Order: sequence, then C-alpha cells, then structure tokens
Amino acid sequence: MTATRASVIVVSRHRATELPLCLLSLAQQDHSAFEIIVVADPAGIAAAQATGLAVRTLPFDEPNISTARNLGLSHAGGDIVAFIDDDAVAEPTWLSRLCAAFEIPDVIAATGFIRGRNGISFQWQACEVDAQGLDHPLAPDGALYPGQATRAVKTQGTNCAFRRAVLARIGGFDPALRFYLDEADVNLRLAGLGLTAVVPDAQVHHGFAASDRRRADRLPTNLHEIAASIAVFLRRHAPDSLEQETIPAISLQRMRIDDLVAQRKLGTDAALELNATLATGWDDGMARAPSCLAPLPDASSFCPMPTIGPRRGAVLCGRIWQKARLFKRAKALVSQGQIVTIIILSPTPRAHRMTFTDQGFWLQTGGLFGWSTRQGRRFRLVSFATRIAEETARVAPFRPVR
Repeated sequence: MTATRASVIVVSRHRATELPLCLLSLAQQDHSAFEIIVVADPAGIAAAQATGLAVRTLPFDEPNISTARNLGLSHAGGDIVAFIDDDAVAEPTWLSRLCAAFEIPDVIAATGFIRGRNGISFQWQACEVDAQGLDHPLAPDGALYPGQATRAVKTQGTNCAFRRAVLARIGGFDPALRFYLDEADVNLRLAGLGLTAVVPDAQVHHGFAASDRRRADRLPTNLHEIAASIAVFLRRHAPDSLEQETIPAISLQRMRIDDLVAQRKLGTDAALELNATLATGWDDGMARAPSCLAPLPDASSFCPMPTIGPRRGAVLCGRIWQKARLFKRAKALVSQGQIVTIIILSPTPRAHRMTFTDQGFWLQTGGLFGWSTRQGRRFRLVSFATRIAEETARVAPFRPVR
C-alpha cells in the first residue's frame, strides 16, 4: 500500500537550541512519504539549515503561532498535515500512527498522547473541549468521535494531524488566537464535517521550554494572551456567556495564580501583576476585530524527506560504569540508520527518565529498584535481566527494539 503523503509543520520562535532535537526525531520517523516544513525566526531557520536535514524553511518572526501555522499549511503538499512543537520530540512511529487513522475516509482530524519531561509519565492523554474553552477528560483509549459545535475532541497542538483539504477549506487557524485555544477553535469549527480519531500509540515527548510567557519551570510570567484568546474564543463559540458575572475559563486562571501563591512558587506582588495581565488581556480580546477566515490556497509542491521509512532497532543495556562504551556503540548504530534505545541502570531506587539525545538515540536512566511508570511501588527487588526485559517491553510498542 502506498503511504499517505504527509507534511509535518514545526513552528519555532526564539528556540533555536531546542528546534534541532525536534527535527532529528522527525528524521527518524518510519512513515515513508513525508516532508518537514519549518516556520521560524532567523535564528530558527539557521538552526534548521545547520542540521543538514532536507527540511523546507519559511521565514516568520511574529508572536502568532496561528498565522505561522497557516503559512506552513499554505505550502504543505501532503494530503495530511501534522503539527508538533519545537520543544517536543516524536517517537519513530508517531507520524505513521497518526496517518493510519485517516485510512477511514470520514476521519478529518487525529490526536495522540503526550509524555512529559521525564519521558515516561503522561502530560496529556485525551479530552474534549466545550464552547466555553473548558476541558473534559475522555477515556484513555483509541476511539472515533463525531463532535458537535458545542463540544469536540481537543487535538493537542504538539501532537495532531488534519486532512489538509478540510483544514484549508475552513481557513486554517484563527490569527486572533495567537497561541491559546487555537486548536480548540479549529476543533469546534470542524465539528460536523467528519470524525476525530484519538490515537493513544501516536506519542510525542514535550519538554515545555521557556518562552516570553513562562519560565523553564512552567511558572507563568504573563497571562495577557491567554485572557485575550479566551475573550476571542467566547465571542465566537459562546457569546451568551459574556453576560455572565464570572467567566469560568478566567476563573480557572485566577485559581491557578492562587495555587502558585499557596505553594510559595509565586509572591504576592508577582500574583498581582499576573492578575493585571489577565484584565488587560481580556480587554484586548474583546476589542479585536472578528476574523474573516477565507479558504487557504492549494500547495504547489511536495518535497519528501529522502531515505525514510521503517528501520531496524536495537536496545543496549548496561550499568552506569559502562556508559561510555554504550554511547559509542549507540552512535555507531545510529550512523547505520538504526533506532537505538540505551537503558542504563544504577544499583539504586532512583526513578527513571527517558530522553532523546542530540546524538540521535533514546536514553533511559534510573535505578534498578526504582519505578519507571510512576505506578505501583517506588521500590522493589528485581534482577537486572528481568528489569531490562520489562523496560524493553514497555517501549517496544512505540519504537523498534530489534
């Protein structure tokens, strides 16, 4: 069967350090017909080109991810367009799993699961979003959902895909939603046009890099654009709610600030400043002119990555003192085109972490007796061979291990 042509769009701004790692993970995808389009500021363009990978680059240096995505969408030659953030990395099977959902003709959108900073725990699984911008968890299993104008599956921006023709027909993403609720708005506007697939095995790892709105520890520094987006979103999808005494989505942001103060992560003065940005953001969003979302043009070309498709895999394992030898072997296998996972265990109860390295291999570290999935007992006695077999079996559904 011929693989569905796909375009992966990565928007990057002020993250030239993180972007190359994202692109390296995309270059290891097992999908056999896809292109990578990077929409970025000058530093990001330079970083993408320095990787030597055959990616298409489009210059864009404004703080508006919706406009940037529409630019990428306008140049995307794939039948499917997938999106991933520049501070995320994708499992090798990510794109093929998302694209497989579109083998069902009625599917117009798909979203997968997201692992957090430790590379193992889930940061996001599945949920619906309603017309007030509020999330509602779904069962963590694969399913198809029709959606409706007031409630639809929320496709996470760092792990989602759409039929290009359908997304372009509705005008893509709304530039008035510069980074928040942008996917939710698309999801509600697509409701009734087809099905959305939740694909648990299509997975990415999301690092939550620092930005002009948050610190590296995820502490918010400015909520202006969040409040503005809430206002824009409600004006389109729930205008009657604007007459309410309180806006639930804004109240959740205020509760978020209060929780950070209670946890002593935020001082009183900083909390007052954040609340002030909520107020100015709301006024800004209420004043923004309504968007006229015209259909986007067809793309002119498709530029697939060379030498792509399924690859062999290998799992290398050892003790902490064998690290140098394992790294050397891993680099050799990566240079031969293999997908490599290294598992290094120390004789401790340390919790495990999984990362994708800038040398192109996956690295899991932790204690022989510590937990990996953050479930069950934190400490248990187990043999080295048994533990390696368990961890290999855990990652095998997402990347080749032999």
